[in-house]
Amino acid sequence: MTVESSSSASESFCIRPPKAWELYFYGFVRTLVVLINRSAWRVKVIGADKLPPGPFILAPVHRSNLDTLLVASLTTRRLRYMGKDGVWKYKLVGTILSALGSFPVHRGIADRDAMRRCNLVLSGGEPLVLFPEGTRKSGPVVEGLFEGAAYIALKGKVPIVPVGIGGSEKAWSKTKKLPRPAKVVLIVGDPIYPETNQESDRVTRSSLSKLSQDLNHALQQLFDEAQSLVESK
Repeated sequence: MTVESSSSASESFCIRPPKAWELYFYGFVRTLVVLINRSAWRVKVIGADKLPPGPFILAPVHRSNLDTLLVASLTTRRLRYMGKDGVWKYKLVGTILSALGSFPVHRGIADRDAMRRCNLVLSGGEPLVLFPEGTRKSGPVVEGLFEGAAYIALKGKVPIVPVGIGGSEKAWSKTKKLPRPAKVVLIVGDPIYPETNQESDRVTRSSLSKLSQDLNHALQQLFDEAQSLVESK
């Protein structure tokens, strides 16, 4: 795997293979997180077998700060997340975050630079977590998706896997300072494979719009199903 020549540590980090100790550390922390998920929020996962091998974009609905931890229950593979690069100036903190799958992105950089770094992560064969709603939302309707996840999937020619998370808003909503025990259900949908031209990296407006709409529709269905299962308990 070739690393681009750059003075930016965050860029080179994005595409280097994980070290063995990082994978062990991630596995250890993930085990603790999964135990907490099961005990505090009685997490039930449906459809994890639908996760494809190789790189893909994991696209969950976003109703709680817990969502980042909850999706760790979906797979033993190391998931990758974007983080503000300022945190990496603290060496120990940066090392821990890197081992846990996060990678630095400069705060305030152009969207195309952030997307390029995401593509570099995918080119390394690892799954990338992106919340299509951008930030935590509230309520039963999935709407106003940003097109970043769809664009990166088209650019990298990788599938998007939608995930509905029911109950996380009740467990820790935007208005609450602390989480509380609640039932949470995660449902993994069928991977959405983008319609791409294998001979070109060009992303058309029509393909971007279609993929975004397909993702929105899938997320709404999965979110409704997950919420229904939570409420039936």
